[in-house]
Amino acid sequence: MSSAPSANRLITRLQHYVAFADDERAAIDAACAGPPLVVRQRRDLIREGDRPRGVNLILDGWAFRYKTLEDGRRQIIAFHLPGDLCDVHGYILREMDHSVGALTPVRYVEIARDQIEALAALGPRVSQALWWDGLTGAAIQREWTVNLGQRDALERLSHLFCELIFRLRTVGMVDGTRCEIPLTQTDLAEATGMTPVHVNRMVQELRSRNLIRWKGREFEALDLDGLCDVAMFNPAYLHLDHEGRHLDANG
Repeated sequence: MSSAPSANRLITRLQHYVAFADDERAAIDAACAGPPLVVRQRRDLIREGDRPRGVNLILDGWAFRYKTLEDGRRQIIAFHLPGDLCDVHGYILREMDHSVGALTPVRYVEIARDQIEALAALGPRVSQALWWDGLTGAAIQREWTVNLGQRDALERLSHLFCELIFRLRTVGMVDGTRCEIPLTQTDLAEATGMTPVHVNRMVQELRSRNLIRWKGREFEALDLDGLCDVAMFNPAYLHLDHEGRHLDANG
């Protein structure tokens, strides 16, 4: 399975929005070069109510944003993949209004507020890339709202699988249509507003239609076009073909 070097996955992803000059890539690399932190599986990187010190960049592993009700019910509101910034503008908050947890063991770096601001001050390309990253996160959130409010169970689950494949592809973590998806049926239920039993039924339905193969962590879209059709999936909201990526470093 192909993969991009962990320290460069952020650059790989941001270059879907703009094309960087060598000094800009070097500055982003330097900002990501802090001592990596490690969080064990199912532990939190940061909790609701904590004061954020900077922006967390996922190097390896999967993380997730979530909200928990007083009675213990949990809603997963986002997945963070390698190369993702956990809310690029979140450092301005006085306290977190949600938690970020580790679905798998996670290795990450904390990019300090002054480093993010220094990157944005490098010039319009880096600043625009960071804004595009934040805007794409907001677009994903809107799509999840549509998922929960309008798509039926099979469409909902199919859409999430399609999104994950397209996002993993941007950072070189998909081989053809095969990738690792380290989610349990409970994780999927908490992200899609279904019960684990209902998720299991929908997974079996997708298997019976020969659309997916999923065993353990190994996931394959046997018919990605067919899966997209079931989900009514349009990847435009991921902004993977922004005009900036076709420009050279001089614009």
